[in-house]
Amino acid sequence: MTTSSWDRVWNEDRRALKAAATAFAEREIIPGLAEWEEAGELPRSLTAAAAKAGMLSAGYPEEVGGDGGDLLDACALQEGLMAAGASGGLMASLYTHGIAVPHMVAHGSPYLIDRFVRPTLAGDLIGSLGITEPGGGSDVAGITTRAVRDGDHWVINGAKTFITSAVRGDYVVTACRTGEEGHAGISLIVVEKGTPGFSVSRALPKMGWHCSDTAELAYDDVRVPIENLVGAADQGFYYIAEQFVVERIFLALMGYGHALRCLELAAGYARERETFGKPLNKNQVVRAKLVEMHRQVELARMYTLDVAARHVAGETVIAEACLAKQTAVDTAVDVSNEAVQLFGGAGYLRGTEVERHYRDARLLPIGGGATEVLTDLAARLLGYA
Repeated sequence: MTTSSWDRVWNEDRRALKAAATAFAEREIIPGLAEWEEAGELPRSLTAAAAKAGMLSAGYPEEVGGDGGDLLDACALQEGLMAAGASGGLMASLYTHGIAVPHMVAHGSPYLIDRFVRPTLAGDLIGSLGITEPGGGSDVAGITTRAVRDGDHWVINGAKTFITSAVRGDYVVTACRTGEEGHAGISLIVVEKGTPGFSVSRALPKMGWHCSDTAELAYDDVRVPIENLVGAADQGFYYIAEQFVVERIFLALMGYGHALRCLELAAGYARERETFGKPLNKNQVVRAKLVEMHRQVELARMYTLDVAARHVAGETVIAEACLAKQTAVDTAVDVSNEAVQLFGGAGYLRGTEVERHYRDARLLPIGGGATEVLTDLAARLLGYA
């Protein structure tokens, strides 16, 4: 991407949106983040505040309750939040609607738009997406949770795991098997909290993402109105697949966001910390580390936003989104590791920002499709398999 084309993508409006997001995070997020990390979930008041400030609806069509814009506007907003030091868990939990509502926006009925999408973008509801199962991992086509039609209802039985915002959420867009085995028999059905037979089996403590509530869900003869079907029956796999590109771009953004913040923290510490009678950055080996961290971050950011721009332009970038995610999340893991190393013992203390980024970054090569799975997918798409 040339400089001129980059300026067209990252225009003045997006720079302003990024700055507004950073200001919001500094005012509404950072002061309470340590408390929320300890509590294991975010307060609903934060969702309401984010909605009031326009932090939830950027990039969504106005006709469904959004503020308009596109994926690049959403990228600018999320860059701004992470630039202030927002954690991975906060991003995942506050923005779970980024994986909960897109299928309804694209394929949902007017009833689903009014019942779930508008209130979610307004901050009144919290949604989540239930795909992963205890025995399935990244195998979406192998989903076993089953929904059987019974008159005016679907009756759902099964289980989901690793579901973000499942404890405090108001509904789960649930992937169910409604037809034959394999990818062709999957549907998406919205299940509301409080529906008899639907429950949180257990909250799941994690290495990182501490303020993001994650849980296993149980479905025991859960009766859901037929109106809660998203789009057409047995088309859910295709709906899920078409949204994976955006999800992976956002995970890539989270990756280089962690890395960029870690680089800034490490560079600042290296200027201030004195060892052996001189600042840490007076050592050539330290400067070399910082330059390498910078190189990785710049490449990850430029590639991710280039792929995002191509997606907005209508190009098919399924393989490229997989590669952008791998590039950026590997950068997050590497750069956060080097940042902890440069901080020394201070970087290993529980609750420091660099330690939080380090443990949050480790999930990224796993979530949203493990790197090994996405590499194999890219190999097929690129003609190498």
